[in-house]
Amino acid sequence: MKIRIVGGGPAGLFYAYLMKRDDPAHDIVVYERDPQDATYGWGVVFSDVALSFVKDIAPELYDAITENQEVFDEMAVVHQNVLVPLAHNTFHRTSRIDLLKALHKHCLSVGVDIQFNQKFDDVTQFVDADLVVAADGANSAIRTRYAAHFQPELDVRPNYLAWYGTTQLFDALSLIFRQCNDGLLIAHTYRYSRTLSTFLVECDPETFHKAGLDTMSEAESLAYCEKVFAPDLAGHKLLSNKSQWFRYTIVKNKNWFYKNIVLIGDALRTGHPSVGSGTRLAMQDSIALFEAYKACGSNVSAMLEDFVQRRKPSADALQRAAIKSTEWYENLGPKLSLDPISFAYDYVTRSGRVSHDDVRQRDPDLAAKYEALHPDWADNAARRDS
Repeated sequence: MKIRIVGGGPAGLFYAYLMKRDDPAHDIVVYERDPQDATYGWGVVFSDVALSFVKDIAPELYDAITENQEVFDEMAVVHQNVLVPLAHNTFHRTSRIDLLKALHKHCLSVGVDIQFNQKFDDVTQFVDADLVVAADGANSAIRTRYAAHFQPELDVRPNYLAWYGTTQLFDALSLIFRQCNDGLLIAHTYRYSRTLSTFLVECDPETFHKAGLDTMSEAESLAYCEKVFAPDLAGHKLLSNKSQWFRYTIVKNKNWFYKNIVLIGDALRTGHPSVGSGTRLAMQDSIALFEAYKACGSNVSAMLEDFVQRRKPSADALQRAAIKSTEWYENLGPKLSLDPISFAYDYVTRSGRVSHDDVRQRDPDLAAKYEALHPDWADNAARRDS
């Protein structure tokens, strides 16, 4: 098959690798808009479940992307200046750059042609391709050009985010809630290398404007966040890498393909940083599209139909959980008066997919402390789980 892939992120590269490894006769070119040595972004996280998909289908790639990983089994919530540990939440962390380098290396090893500094918003030049894969991100230019056919729904969420790094090492994946004179700021932070942590800052629109973040320069915003999170940074600085404030867009598409053009990764659907599911969704898309090819061969129409049927139920379920998580962060006002244990418990059960029994099994200490604080916990849990 002649396959052209627009977008050299995890989704496009992983799909290219799976297809070319399976059959070297495939003519596959990946077009990436950024230079090969671009260093945008900080770390990425994978759960055990997310990495198991990669390990099952490409153990050699799994070994490469986990070579320099940081693995920790604990999360933490900091609320009212109290740290509440959350046990048995294993996350694998690695640098986004290391992940891309591993994918580049494996793609090149099987003969995938990767062309950098190549930006496309149209696919008419690929008229002779059997399949065109649009893996060009949440702001997909190809999806935009063919919006009448894909029928995207773009839901821009109200909260503002800025993606920083820091040399302060947060072993536990930590969620830090800091109230100041201007309102509430939240840090999502985790160590992803021996020397660096991701430090994503989130705030609601009222806080954003009251603090004047809407008029600050990049350096001024960084300094403001350093001041708010000074107790957590313990003298370490925040680091910027084009760390501009943005609002996250939840992407959905009514139609996943048009003719021989298919969307995957963030171009197709986004999760949310609060659940760390973006890379997982992208790479599972790649696996599902590859498996659809294995089931249907070069019959592109049948393959794309199979891809939708194979992938949509689980992807939609994960996105629904991500939206619930997003809404939890956007509606924290009534919860901020909760004691630290009750607040952490509310966080753990925010998606609606975690029952009280689940909490008991995963983190019996948290469950016991919650039950002690809430004598009527059984009634509360029943209402929550219903």
